[in-house]
Amino acid sequence: MNAATGPKALGLEASGLRVEYDGFVAVADTSFSVAPGESFGIVGESGSGKSTVLRAICGLAPRTAGTVKLLGQDSAPGSKAFRRQVQMVFQDPYGSLHPRHTVDRILAEPLAIHGILGAEGRIERALEEVGLGTGFRFRYPHQLSGGQRQRIAIARALILEPQILLLDEPTSALDASVQAEVLNLLEELRRRRGLTFIMVSHDLAVVTHLCERLMVMQRGQTVEMLPSADLAVRKVSNAYTLSLMEASTGFKRRAEAGVPTTA
Repeated sequence: MNAATGPKALGLEASGLRVEYDGFVAVADTSFSVAPGESFGIVGESGSGKSTVLRAICGLAPRTAGTVKLLGQDSAPGSKAFRRQVQMVFQDPYGSLHPRHTVDRILAEPLAIHGILGAEGRIERALEEVGLGTGFRFRYPHQLSGGQRQRIAIARALILEPQILLLDEPTSALDASVQAEVLNLLEELRRRRGLTFIMVSHDLAVVTHLCERLMVMQRGQTVEMLPSADLAVRKVSNAYTLSLMEASTGFKRRAEAGVPTTA
């Protein structure tokens, strides 16, 4: 499926998101919207609340306030229709894949949950789309490299043909060379399918490579929103965002080499 022949692209709007754990506010009054087909990044240091935002969107973290809705389709958050359109790729591919299930079973499970027929053909197409052959179908996660596991995790997210992917640090557990391969794969999948991305990372170099706009978070709150292109020319005035740029070794390395940090 590609952007020309697939379903109409969907966007997402989050308004007033708040997540609390026993009185601790992990996310406070966070609002943003992502246009259909846009790639939107959320950055911040560890504990800033960025991953919790993704979990609140897909229902893995309980929202104590706020709303989430799809733009372009009337689907209630938590409904089967919403879950089919919004899928997540987790940071640790080994931890997110069942160690006692084969790749075939891992990819077939979402189809079974949603009552979708033709699993074998869909599984084969999904593996080909992420650059793996059908010979991987009957392997277990421990028989795969880190990059191959993450490709399986991406295939699992794509097999329901969603319109929105939530990417929670999808390359942080991978070696630098494999990171680049997975980022290029995601970029190609987005272009081909017309997907909407919401990507979380602490690494500005990774996010600016893939995303057009960024939301910067600190201590559960939004610090600022800005185009990724502003980082490439250091058009940033917020002190916290500047500190993230200084802490991003990948960003500094590209800047020193004169390599553009945006896609």
